[in-house]
Amino acid sequence: NKGDKDGERSEEALQHKEQKPQKTRKRTREGDEIKLDPFPGPAPIPEDRVQKFKRKEKTKTPHHAHYKLRDMIVRSEEASEMAQKQAARFDILLPEDAGFLEGDEDEDTCTISQEDIALDVDITSGAKYFNLKLSQFGPYRVDYSKTGRHLLLGGRRGHVACIDWQSKQLMCEINVMESVNDVKWLHSEAMYAVAQKKWLHIYDSNGIELHCIRKFNDVLRMQFLPYHFLLATASATSFLQYLDVSVGKEVAAICTKTGRLDVMCQNPYNAIIHLGHPNGTVTLWSPNQKEALVKMLCHQGGVRSVTVDKTGTYMVTSGMDKKLKVYDIRAFKPLKSYFLPAGASCLSLSQRGLLSAATGDVVQVYRDVWNTPVSKPYMAHRVRGTVWGLHFCPFEDVLGVGHGEGFTSMLVPGAGEPNFDGLDANPYRSAKQRQEWEVKALLEKIQPELISLDPSELGQVDQATFEQRHQDRVQALGFDPLARQKFVPKFKKKGRSSAGGVERRKKQVAHEDQREIIRKTVEDKMKMDKERKEREEKKKAMLTSQRSALDRFKI
Repeated sequence: NKGDKDGERSEEALQHKEQKPQKTRKRTREGDEIKLDPFPGPAPIPEDRVQKFKRKEKTKTPHHAHYKLRDMIVRSEEASEMAQKQAARFDILLPEDAGFLEGDEDEDTCTISQEDIALDVDITSGAKYFNLKLSQFGPYRVDYSKTGRHLLLGGRRGHVACIDWQSKQLMCEINVMESVNDVKWLHSEAMYAVAQKKWLHIYDSNGIELHCIRKFNDVLRMQFLPYHFLLATASATSFLQYLDVSVGKEVAAICTKTGRLDVMCQNPYNAIIHLGHPNGTVTLWSPNQKEALVKMLCHQGGVRSVTVDKTGTYMVTSGMDKKLKVYDIRAFKPLKSYFLPAGASCLSLSQRGLLSAATGDVVQVYRDVWNTPVSKPYMAHRVRGTVWGLHFCPFEDVLGVGHGEGFTSMLVPGAGEPNFDGLDANPYRSAKQRQEWEVKALLEKIQPELISLDPSELGQVDQATFEQRHQDRVQALGFDPLARQKFVPKFKKKGRSSAGGVERRKKQVAHEDQREIIRKTVEDKMKMDKERKEREEKKKAMLTSQRSALDRFKI
């Protein structure tokens, strides 16, 4: 009876257990209760945020690829996907947002003066608006370092100055006693290049001349490619030259045959150099080819200025026909065209896509010129002299303007990227961090041979076509194995068409084909040897038939 009761109790317990819902808690060995995670797995990421950090399409694995190549492609795709998801997750943690200028009702932002902006913003930002009165050696070219911390000024009459513009500390100031055409920072704020009247000179941050490169003469404009350590120069003699500053060697010298080269810019996306010419064309150049990659007819008159945005998607040009045109470089087609009453002599694009255009002594800033038609500028400012150089400061809402009366630092809200990559360009790095970054950048230097119009091609697998592989095979074997149809052995009865017998007959026929080829080759060789011997005998007979002065002594 007792056993029957125990059995009934166990059945009731099982039924009760089945009816009971699943517990949301579990006990550990010590008896502490731990709640189960109601959201298991990694947190979902919005698709639009993932697409923001997408760099390339997935690589298609070839069907007949080697297993090692297949594993390598899979690992590369997994690493790329993980980096993309991590960047999307960390994007929400970025502390700063891009600012902008917003006016009151019925108020145009272009009518707000720089003095009003400097008074309304905080003290640190207001100190970024200043003027340098340098009327003796102007007009000035301007360049900011990659971190946006240091400013380089080059006056037309030989004045060169390096400034830590945020703290207003003068690093060095020299006069080269020669006209200066352009100035450019190199990979760090420790060195800069000056295009003087005759040759290209390299100076350090203390104003000491390090090099005088006489191969680069009559240089008018310069661009530095930071990830390739290449200094590209355009000269008055129509030469485009590349200098590797890490080893001090000339990488390429290309004669463009297009006359004086005084309009130049680079595409930050793929390191292609864009040159503007007096006939209205813009040409795209790489150090790997002696001819232009692309030639575009952009204006009816000469090209005055060219600039490209950081994504490598849009190019903005201005010409003597007083037009400002926006091009899509991916399709090489014009998107927008604007008419400026006096034309634009200098153009510059910021990290957030603001376009600055200089017309005489007036600097105008436009927003979103490639998506929507623009009827009025976002901001405008008049300087004291004719503008000769424009450059947006990286990671700051500042536009540097070099003109005939010196230099002006303008406040342009929403121009700079608010969040910087501390491993690439850190504005607050110390001297030790700069040295460490320089060593790593040299180790990761990209070779000039990898510069191309489409950088995504570098990650693709080179799939040789059937014709290419067939030609390689013909060259290796010395004959075309597909010239004739393959031999198909006749089926024989009584067990004579076994697998071994069929293979033997195939090899026999193949050996016969090879014997014919070898026989023909041997016959050709014997024929050539025979002809050579006949020529030698004929030559010998001719020599013996000639009489010499010593023949009279023969008996």
